[in-house]
Amino acid sequence: MKLRRTIATIALFLLLFFTIWIDLPDRYPIKVHLGSFKINKELRTFSINLKIGNIALAKKFETKLGLDLRGGSHLLFEADTSKIGTADKEDAVAAARDIMEKRVNYFGVSEPQVQTLTSGGKYRIAVDLPGIENVQDAIALIGTTAQLEFREIGAEEASKAAALREQIAKQPEATNEAQKSLRQQQEFIAFLSQFKSTGLNGSHVKKAVVQYGGGKGTQVGPTVLLKFNEGGAKKFEEITGRNVGKQLGIFIDGYPITQPPVVQQQIVGGEAVITGNFTLDEAKQLAIAINSGALPVPVKLIEQQNIGPTLGQESIRKSVFAGLVGLSSVMIFMTVYYGKFGVIATVALLIYALISYAIIRTIPVVLTLPGIAGFILSVGMAVDSNILIFERIKEEQRKGKPFHMAMRLGFGKAMDAIKDANIATLLVAFILFNPLNWDFFPQFGMIRGFALTLSIGVLTSLFTGIVITKRIMGAVFPEKPAKGVIKPNVQKS
Repeated sequence: MKLRRTIATIALFLLLFFTIWIDLPDRYPIKVHLGSFKINKELRTFSINLKIGNIALAKKFETKLGLDLRGGSHLLFEADTSKIGTADKEDAVAAARDIMEKRVNYFGVSEPQVQTLTSGGKYRIAVDLPGIENVQDAIALIGTTAQLEFREIGAEEASKAAALREQIAKQPEATNEAQKSLRQQQEFIAFLSQFKSTGLNGSHVKKAVVQYGGGKGTQVGPTVLLKFNEGGAKKFEEITGRNVGKQLGIFIDGYPITQPPVVQQQIVGGEAVITGNFTLDEAKQLAIAINSGALPVPVKLIEQQNIGPTLGQESIRKSVFAGLVGLSSVMIFMTVYYGKFGVIATVALLIYALISYAIIRTIPVVLTLPGIAGFILSVGMAVDSNILIFERIKEEQRKGKPFHMAMRLGFGKAMDAIKDANIATLLVAFILFNPLNWDFFPQFGMIRGFALTLSIGVLTSLFTGIVITKRIMGAVFPEKPAKGVIKPNVQKS
């Protein structure tokens, strides 16, 4: 029994040591100058970097801040699933989410969050972009359908286009800007109507690469090189072979990227170059859209929120202050009302806060304002276990039980109430987190952040309230039968 207690105590000390190490801020400067004695070092947080044979294990423990604390943009897109069968809607939206996430990653945003939301039969995709500056560029890239296809001039289509152009030519001459604009649109529609699909599209492209030059003529700016897969290379060779001397257009979402070029000769080798007056950023975005694939459903932006980094820092400062006030208030109340027991509860509460924060950094949980609120709420709930235990101990003492017997009975009898209260809270947190994405439960990221930190706090409080508190009380009030029973001064109500 003594050996088991010793092992348990050592394990708890090791847990506390690694918890504090994980909680430490990375690269924290330590500067000490006492005469000739000087220390000038950086304290690094705990990290894992192991390699055993071919297996590499690397883990960094860091605090990840959400959009409302770090600053950035929250975008909400609604998917148009009207043309998709009911059975295929969820798969189509999930595929769109994966493609949008791929585009965000290509865009270079660190730690983005892309998730699907379903409410009232509407399918939405929420995109959180922390720390992003070029919001409009990101919206244009993420939300475009990007259906790439090659189109050729068809005989029947060309005949209809010629008839349409004749009708336009018979119209009265445009005399104002509105009429001129309308005339240009009609001519553009007539031009597009002569093209038909070749069957060669983005699914045949193996990779799109930005390069300089590579086109015919004097093209020296950024271009996009398309590398086809085996089937695409064969199709492209056949298409260019039958269209020598004719225009072959490259279309994105139904519109030509550039003026359709005239095919000079049959092209073999499975490569094509998209030329145009692209800037480097435009060429990169085009390559990203092609590489990530076309969205299976059209999406439209229905909500946009931009949060500046200054507002995020102010929120962090206020949240930390609120947390310290709440924690201090609970500690003062427990110490004043329960005396020595309150001091023990205060120590357990500090350990609880350290362990909870270490778990948040280990998972890691992306901290948002609602997440911090859930953590602060769980501080109050963490002390509930101690209050139930202490009150049970006082009840047993009022019945005339010796202190150590009262302590054992108090812990045992309080367990049922502690379990029931925490299970009810965890059930509510499960409903709020909604891991199975049920339509009739919330599906919003902020609410999920609150539910997750609350769950971590409740589970940690069970451990600290029962295991840590019991261990500390056993150390502070050791049982010594030979010398009598130690009875602390506990208030009776």
